[in-house]
Amino acid sequence: MTEHDCPRPSRRTLLCGAAAAPLAGLALTACGGGDGWPRSPEAETQAVTLGGDAGEVPVGGARIYREDRLLVSQPKKGEFRAFSAVCTHGGCVLSSVRELEAGCGCHGSRFDAASGAVLKTPATVDLPEYPVTVSEGRLIVGPGRREG
Repeated sequence: MTEHDCPRPSRRTLLCGAAAAPLAGLALTACGGGDGWPRSPEAETQAVTLGGDAGEVPVGGARIYREDRLLVSQPKKGEFRAFSAVCTHGGCVLSSVRELEAGCGCHGSRFDAASGAVLKTPATVDLPEYPVTVSEGRLIVGPGRREG
């Protein structure tokens, strides 16, 4: 197929598209936060030492580190798992944790904080996992993704 095989858009189509473009940008900004979508945690490329100590993550529960865009859980005593806290549906940072379930306040997706698995749509992709270690009582996450 060459460029001549494709129908050319009308002037009206081009003008309507140009008028709608700023509105599309607003919609993406509302879901993704406007500073790069999706917003990957720094742990993707470098080790991140989280504030506080490892004891702040409850056994059988999880904690969201919003500024670092990370979700850390401790399903069993001394076993830590770290995931991106960026919802795989719309790019919002997760907003709530109840035991081992994390939720996104933007569109209602829910994730298992022990495995990163989607529990409730609209998200359909699990949260990416990152390696996590404890050093001198502090949690260090990354760099890179954890291979399953």
